[in-house]
Amino acid sequence: MPSAEDPKTTATHAAQTLVERLGLTRIDLAMVLGSGWSAAADDLGETLGELALADLPGFSVPAVEGHGGTLRAVRTPAGKVAAVFTGRTHFYEGRGVDAVVHGVRTSAAAGAEMIVLTNGCGGLNRDWAPGTPVLIRDHINLTGASPLHGATFIDLTEAYSARLRAVAREVDPDLPEGVYVQFRGPAYETPAEVRMAGVLGGDLVGMSTTLETVAAREAGLEVLGISLVTNLAAGISPTPLSHAEVIEAGLHAGPKLRGLLAGLAARL
Repeated sequence: MPSAEDPKTTATHAAQTLVERLGLTRIDLAMVLGSGWSAAADDLGETLGELALADLPGFSVPAVEGHGGTLRAVRTPAGKVAAVFTGRTHFYEGRGVDAVVHGVRTSAAAGAEMIVLTNGCGGLNRDWAPGTPVLIRDHINLTGASPLHGATFIDLTEAYSARLRAVAREVDPDLPEGVYVQFRGPAYETPAEVRMAGVLGGDLVGMSTTLETVAAREAGLEVLGISLVTNLAAGISPTPLSHAEVIEAGLHAGPKLRGLLAGLAARL
């Protein structure tokens, strides 16, 4: 269970445990595999070791089906050591913002300089069929929360790295990009909320990622965000929304996602 100590101290303890248990000196980058993305972990490089997330200080068992709940260390084809999280804590679980961003802070404390954040989401663009990966260009945080404590002022002009988006387009030149809007969840957005997100400039709606991105930028990490459109958003989709279709879209898009992340691992 999360500790009552300072969250950054807990992250430091988790990072020390991670590298000691896996026989590492540090990690170079981290990848958080969201809903529909977990199967992509198998093609990222040579596995150096694996731990249950719940065995590390400050982490809990993921509460969402489709999240694997492990941390795998891999050596990528580029020679980097990557920490691959096959689960995350969501804000709607009620564990607090520090628990949501604990994986990000742990990665930074273990030496990471880059992080790839992925998610499954609803799409507002009818041209993005379920199974379409979309680069996150910017975000809108509608959770009403922040991982920052006190007078901590972080520039988010380029929250999502233009350099890393360019690297992703080396793997797939046709990747579209858009603005991700995070709602609190766990209820899916209403059609009116989806229309509001569009008016605000959003292209994607979901329940994760923005808080992690803010924490990552505070820690100095370069961020690449990628959404998997698992369904058209409410009011656009002709059918009711369900988590089952999120899982199904991830399964169908599996080969594409594996190729995309494998290509990134070879370049980052």
